[in-house]
Amino acid sequence: MKLVKTISAFVLVGVITASCGQKKEAESTEMADSTTVAMDTTAVVETPNIVGVAAGNADFSTLVTAVTSAGLVETLSSDGPFTVFAPNNAAFAKLPAGTLDSLLKPESLNKLQAILKYHVVAGKFDATTVIDAINKNNGKYTVTTVQGGTIALSLKDGKVMLTDANGGTATVVLADVAASNGVIHAIDTVVMPK
Repeated sequence: MKLVKTISAFVLVGVITASCGQKKEAESTEMADSTTVAMDTTAVVETPNIVGVAAGNADFSTLVTAVTSAGLVETLSSDGPFTVFAPNNAAFAKLPAGTLDSLLKPESLNKLQAILKYHVVAGKFDATTVIDAINKNNGKYTVTTVQGGTIALSLKDGKVMLTDANGGTATVVLADVAASNGVIHAIDTVVMPK
């Protein structure tokens, strides 16, 4: 009888140990699963490209409409890098009455493309780089746009100013909006090529 009790005790201890081991294993698996989930939720979110960033900002809705109408979405979604001096909605609102509507017509496609490309510079130029270039060039730095024209950059009251080929000016009102293929600087006026 003593032998049966001893064997029963060993069996009971074995069952308890085995079940505890299974419970620990289950807990370990659950912990591993929750760790995996935690790692998945901390996945790196990629910054959208220039078009994606602009489309995600209500203040660039007119620009996005113009880029879409001009067929430039694919171009501005490419690798780049690009620096875009992006007119905000208020900038487009400053255009003479009917100008934007006229530019969005199919027969004005080439003109609209030229104007939009005039706002794009090949390469990534953040605000610090632009300001350094202006300061190193006696207060004025000229950039060549994707359209082929030039824009003069300068500083006024600590803000970057653009002077277009016709003498028109725009002010950078928001700098360094990051995109995966470059950077956007919002401007308050549409600049025009010759």
